[in-house]
Amino acid sequence: MDSLGPRIKQLRQEANLNKAALARKVGVSDVTISYWESGAIKQIGHERLVALAEALQCPLSRLLEGDDAVLVAPLYLRGERPVPWLNPAANRITFPGVLLANVDWPGDCYLITPAPGERFDFLATGDMAAVGPTETFDQPGRYLVEDRERLFIAHLERDASGELLCCGESTPDALRPLEASQRLVGKLLTRWRPETP
Repeated sequence: MDSLGPRIKQLRQEANLNKAALARKVGVSDVTISYWESGAIKQIGHERLVALAEALQCPLSRLLEGDDAVLVAPLYLRGERPVPWLNPAANRITFPGVLLANVDWPGDCYLITPAPGERFDFLATGDMAAVGPTETFDQPGRYLVEDRERLFIAHLERDASGELLCCGESTPDALRPLEASQRLVGKLLTRWRPETP
């Protein structure tokens, strides 16, 4: 990450932003941007890096590793439609079964994380999840659900009569029927949480 400062400057110039404009988008002072670009500040927190990548409209992997990055950057999940994998630039990924908690997923898979400022049940800020696009319920678990213009994550299961029920993270015992306006758009195959010291 020794070349992070020059890379920030290069990406800022590619995005046609001056230091003050980038600072406003990231929520820091323009002096902080100068310190980052010069390398005077070498440690940048995860949330700032995510905000910086979003402001520069580049994948986090490009910000951290440059154009030669082989890492797949997670897609930002937002509370409003559309789902992030509909973007033509979205990268599909293949996970070994052991990373998907031994789930055998036959379709496409995408790495997602909440966009800065977004909140979701079952997916906190800094978490990443492997999501498989689907409109079909196959077994109890966490699904990405679309409700008109909004996206949310809920735990889904069927009751004895076969009706599809859902609940949120804060109300795991309050199962309610999935509404007619709500449809499945993805299944969370596994989730990773950052380690806390």
